[in-house]
Amino acid sequence: MAPAAVKEIFDALPHLKKVGSKHLRFDFDEDADVLYVSLERPQYATDTDILEEGVFVRLRGKKIVGITITNVSKKFKK
Repeated sequence: MAPAAVKEIFDALPHLKKVGSKHLRFDFDEDADVLYVSLERPQYATDTDILEEGVFVRLRGKKIVGITITNVSKKFKK
């Protein structure tokens, strides 16, 4: 892994810790250009809210259990 990528991961750690999830999982579908972030394991969502275009918050009741982000490569260009 490139040193720059490791630095980016370390920079993100304080923010990830604030989430407070014991089971944080990231899955990236390169073909669909979609990032799935799961905050629960297993992730059983009962509802979805649209946060902004292409960003979907997955809910179980009022608890956030995941986030789906479409067109990731466009949203996070360097």
